[in-house]
Amino acid sequence: MNDKAAHLRRLRRVEGQVRGLQRMVDDDKYCIDVLTQVSAATSALQSFSLVLLEEHMAHCVAEATRKGGAEADIKIKEAAEAIARLVRS
Repeated sequence: MNDKAAHLRRLRRVEGQVRGLQRMVDDDKYCIDVLTQVSAATSALQSFSLVLLEEHMAHCVAEATRKGGAEADIKIKEAAEAIARLVRS
């Protein structure tokens, strides 16, 4: 539950960054300043996704591999696909 609370805090922070971007655009702020904030929001989401992926691998994937069988194969494939999506983004 503590992880969930931390995740929600991080996502709320990102949400605030995106709302800030909307205000910047609405206020006709300088494009480079907006792009700097886009980069910060993107970085925050990437950081969040890496933490989430690490937790998934440490818990869900590790548990499935301990049990073995088809479920392990599915979890490993899911994790590999998630990593591939993150690398492409």
